[in-house]
Amino acid sequence: MTPTEYEYLRKFLRDHSGLDLSADKQYLIESRLLPLARKANLSGIGELVQKLQGGSSALVTSVVEAMTTNETFFFRDKVPFDHFRDTIMPEVIKARAGRRSVRIWCAAGSTGQEPYSLAMSLKEMGAALTGWRVEIIATDLSQEVLEKAKAGIYSQFEVQRGLPIQMLMKYFKQTGETWQVNPELRAMIQHRQLNLLHDFAQLGTFDVIFCRNVLIYFDQDTKINIFNRLARQIEGDGFLVLGAAETVVGLTDTFKPLPERRGLYKPNDPRAAKPAVAGAVPSRIAVMAGR
Repeated sequence: MTPTEYEYLRKFLRDHSGLDLSADKQYLIESRLLPLARKANLSGIGELVQKLQGGSSALVTSVVEAMTTNETFFFRDKVPFDHFRDTIMPEVIKARAGRRSVRIWCAAGSTGQEPYSLAMSLKEMGAALTGWRVEIIATDLSQEVLEKAKAGIYSQFEVQRGLPIQMLMKYFKQTGETWQVNPELRAMIQHRQLNLLHDFAQLGTFDVIFCRNVLIYFDQDTKINIFNRLARQIEGDGFLVLGAAETVVGLTDTFKPLPERRGLYKPNDPRAAKPAVAGAVPSRIAVMAGR
């Protein structure tokens, strides 16, 4: 790969996915795109670049998906899910007692482990959410990983990463060497393809937004832009959850960190909780949690 080809791919990935690669990541591009080039019967990355420059839409999607990191596992990092159980949902249940509904957005849902972890957490709350309408929207840039998430089928290795055995037995069915999330849990989640660089106002407003371990790959201006737009999609008393290595501090004043709650943020200028905006009406697949 020539320096010119590498610079083209850096700009291409930044423009199409927000991925901001440093000048020394040639090895990463080669390791992920050479197999793609061979699969497409191309001679190498040079020909792949030529196809991209020629406007091959199929390759655009394939290149972006090959370069997007989809590393995830159930209850990843644990702390955010402790916050969800002990801090976020008790406040949401109290604040939304009148309308008895909650909307949650996983903004980088990947292959589904995070949204399913949240769904299991909600189910474990039992009677506290009986009669509530729960809606979880899981979005991702990659249609391929969304299809895996919709199916909810995981290998033995995948379910062993972070998933407590009691939850595996309670919420999954084993078929041969794989495990599938039960239908009731799958029905709690809507999976939608979405690029965070694009407008997401049509999703409506949310009580809780999980946007973990994705913004670390973006440049500073892109992060600021996304944070400011996230602030417009969250209820005034809602919660934003970021990854352990991510922060809004020094980037935007639209959110403020919660003391002693790593990765947890609230809107900096709280407004009274408002009704969901047009487009935020819970869908037909939203289910009654706790039944």
